[in-house]
Order: sequence, then structure tokens, then C-alpha cells
Amino acid sequence: MSDQVSAPVPLVNVQVDGVWRQFPKGTRLIEACEQAGSYVPRYCYHKKLSSPGNCRMCLIEMGMPKMGPDRKPVTGDDGMPLINWMPRPQISCAQDVAEGMGVRTTSPLVEDCRRGVMEFLLINHPLDCPICDQAGECRLQEFSVQYGNAESRFLENKVKKPKNVELGPRVTLDDERCILCSRCIRFCQEIAKDDVLGFIDRGSHSVLTAHPQKKLENNYSLNTVDICPVGALTSSDFRFKMRVWFLKETKSFCTSCATGCNTVIGTREGVVYRQTPRENDAVNSSWMCDYGRLNFDYLHSHRRLLEPKIYSGGTLVPADWQTVIADAAGQLKHFNGPQIAIIASGRMTNEELWLTSRLAQSLGVHLIDIVPHRGAGDEILLSEDRNPNTNGARLLRISEEPGARLQTIARAVERGDVKALVVLGENPLEAGISADALSALPAFVLLDLLENPATRYATALLPSAGFAEKRGSMINGKGRLQRLNRAVSPPGQARDDWEILRDLIQAVSGQNGIYTIEEVFAQMSQSVREFSGLSLSKIGDLGVQVMESAESPSPDEPAKNEGNKPESEKAAS
Repeated sequence: MSDQVSAPVPLVNVQVDGVWRQFPKGTRLIEACEQAGSYVPRYCYHKKLSSPGNCRMCLIEMGMPKMGPDRKPVTGDDGMPLINWMPRPQISCAQDVAEGMGVRTTSPLVEDCRRGVMEFLLINHPLDCPICDQAGECRLQEFSVQYGNAESRFLENKVKKPKNVELGPRVTLDDERCILCSRCIRFCQEIAKDDVLGFIDRGSHSVLTAHPQKKLENNYSLNTVDICPVGALTSSDFRFKMRVWFLKETKSFCTSCATGCNTVIGTREGVVYRQTPRENDAVNSSWMCDYGRLNFDYLHSHRRLLEPKIYSGGTLVPADWQTVIADAAGQLKHFNGPQIAIIASGRMTNEELWLTSRLAQSLGVHLIDIVPHRGAGDEILLSEDRNPNTNGARLLRISEEPGARLQTIARAVERGDVKALVVLGENPLEAGISADALSALPAFVLLDLLENPATRYATALLPSAGFAEKRGSMINGKGRLQRLNRAVSPPGQARDDWEILRDLIQAVSGQNGIYTIEEVFAQMSQSVREFSGLSLSKIGDLGVQVMESAESPSPDEPAKNEGNKPESEKAAS
């Protein structure tokens, strides 16, 4: 890492709506106006993409300093340059600020231009608002109210264009709603590196389409839905499921791989309907992959474990939590440390991993590890490490190298040296332990979300919560500490994982319990140097860098492949 300190960016003076302000040199004019409190409407412009300047919605009046005979700016009584205004409006999306520049964003000329642009955009636009999924977050709706006319002068028939076109397996196109902003085309070219979309035909008959023999099926296709300013591109998964104004939005992050893309989880009445990316330049820019975005259906699976159970009479029978915790603790206390092993998960939060280490200490356990999950990654956002918190497991010393002790644990279980096995959020059959060995265990305590082939062998079954159902923190592949927030409650009698582990520790050791997850983090911060001075609230919405790591590429670096198609699986295992 270079020790050189970059030179400060020089500031330039710009007059925005009569007020002089300073902006860093190189700032896009449309961004400068927004920073000054004068929002300029836009359709084609997106700050993470190139600026084609084709929608003309961001027209403003612009001028440069008046120059005297000595070629120096003429100044007014306030010492600032006088502006020589250009005779026609200019687009603000493709222009950087310059010294002495003047901008008018609300002049009569600008407002007349915006009304004209809106009128042209709405000429052939269908009145689909009552059935359009974009209603409620549609820029065309919003800008037509703020900047358009109340009446239309168009009397001719509207041009009919294709509708309900499957551009790919996850994106549906209504061409008649498209305003030809080209955001989706530029995203595929510049970010996803999959040049699959384009415009064909001319004039009023121009339409968006996929190139012949191609489909929009790259692993980032749903980002085109996010950046579409109208309802032309919609998610086939979310289409017609829920009005967006009914959704409760919760800031969180994706737990499908080590990147930890920042997200907004949309929920209503305990059901997760969608995940969309949330901007964080330190993690995922403004994007996320389709694989992680759609990996939440298992939260509502019919295989969810809904009630705690104990092994009695040759079968698992439901019981209350107090009984199950006491029974599980009694099973574990029957054996000494070398006879007990713990298999944890890289999908557990730091708080859960911390309590797992405390449980191991209480039982004298030394055989403990997490299960590695790997998959094909790409050079955009998708990480090969499908565990979202491998770095957390390393930092909390659960596993220096994930999977290094799994074979040792499996052999010990197979030989019968391990009599009690605690498995947290994993399927031990995938960790190399046979079904016969599991069935022969005197104590097999299993904490998990979904029923799996190993569930039937458990002697104590503890139903836990999914990523959208709990709070906590994780450390992504780049060493950034990020915060999970609860969007919905766990179903049935399922409980937050940290509460289950806390009760189990209390039942095993007899120590007084803790009552909030903030107390768990406080314990960690006192013992782990990297967490010193932090709390869940101090992590903030964008996270805090706590480790040095170069696991993942920057999302703004050039991508070289399309990534993987999303799978339907449990927690990206």
C-alpha cells in the first residue's frame, strides 16, 4: 500500500441559481446542482454510468464569465465574475464544473424546456399506471407532476409496441413504456460486460430489444430493472406481487457470498418480497448479482423448522424451549471436552460465533470448525467464498482455515471418539460424517433453519432464524464490518440464534445470561481489538473497515465475465 498522500482536489467557484458555491474540480454539473440543493431531473443520466445526453430532461441555462479587453473576467461589486449567459439551454449531465461558471436550474426557459420534454415522452406512453409495477417509484410519474403539463395536446393514436416480452429468464420488457434512456444498454456494456441490448428502428417506432440469438441472462440482469426510470423493465420474480408503497424497507446486506452487497429488504406482513441493492462505494457500488438478490425464498420454505424438539421414545417430539434447552444441556454435560465437537457455520453472525466460542469454553471443547462453501465467482461482485462471514470466524478464532479440522472431527465421530456433536446451521452429512455415525451418536444437538437429511438423527432440534429475521454483524471478504437488521420475525417458534446459544450456555455453565445483542457485541469489543470502541449502532448503514483484505475486486473495476446464474438453494450453500 502506497504511503503517498494524494494532493487535494482544487475547488472551483460556480454560481448556482444566483448563489456562488465551491465544488471539487471534475464534479459533474448535474451532481453539483444537486449538492447545492437544486435538483435537476434526469432520465438517461446515472452517476455510475457514462452520460449519453439523450433524454434532454436535465437542460439548464449555463454561462461563463464575461471577459474584459484584457482577457480577464469582469467582476461585480461582490468581486465575483459576471456571467455571460448562453442563448440556448445546455444539458448538465455531460458537463463538468468550471471556474466562474453560472447555472440557472429554475428559469422560465428551463421550465418550458422540461415541459416540452415531458410532453414528447408522454405522447406514446401508455396509461399503464394502474397495473404497472413501477407505480410508486416511477420517475415518469413523479416528473410529470413536478415538471409536466396537466393536459395533453396529442390527438393522434399512440404507437403500439411489444408488451410482456421475456428479455431473459428474470427480466420482462414492456416496450411501449420505454423512453429510450439507454441506461440498461450502458449497464450491460460497461458493468456486466455483456453487450446484449440495443435499440432498433427509428423515430416513434424505436424499441429496445436483445440482439438476435441472445438473451438478457447474465448474473446482473436485474440491475437493469433497478435503474430503469420507468416500468419498461420489470423483475419477473416480483412482477404483480406487491405494490411498492405497501412494502416496509429495511437496510441490510446480502449474505449469499463474502462480498456482502448492501441491500434494502422489502417486506409486508412477515413476508420478504424482494431485495434490491443499496449504494455503498466501499462494497458494491450500486449493484448486486441476481444470485444473491433472489436467494431468500428459503425463508418461506415448507421445510422450515418451526418448533423445538427432543428425542424421546425413538422419535423427535415437540417440546417447549425450556425443556429442549435443558435436555440439550444435559446431554452435553454428560460428556467431557475431548468427547464433544462443534461444527459451526460461516453464515453465522459475529455475535453467534462469539457465543459459540463461549459455549466451547464452557464444555472444554477443542474440536471446532466451520464448513467452507465455495462456488464459481466473477470479477464483478460474486465471490468464490459463499460464506458471508469467513473473516469473522477467523477473527474470533473459531477457525483459522475453514474446513481444516472437519476431517479430524468426521474421523473422530466415525470412530466413536466423539460422543456429542453440536452442529450450528450446517448439514453434517456434507461435512464427511456418515448417516450411520450420526445415528449412533448419544448426543447430536442441531440448530438450523431447514429440515435436511441429518435432521432425523438429532437428539435435540433447535429451530433458528434466517438472515432477514435477526440482527447482528458480519465481516465481508474485504474486511468490512457490516450490520444485519431484522426485517421480519422468525416463523413459528423459531428463535434468534444468539438467544438459543445464550440459553444453552447458561444451562451448561449456570452463569447469568445476557439480555440484548448489544451486550454480546459489548463483550466482543472488550476482548477483540478490532471491535474496540465499536457497537452495533456505531457500525452504521455503510459499515466500518476492521481488517485488511483483498478478497474481492472493486465493483467499479472492469468486469470480464457474466458470473453465474442464480440457484435455488438454502442460504447459498
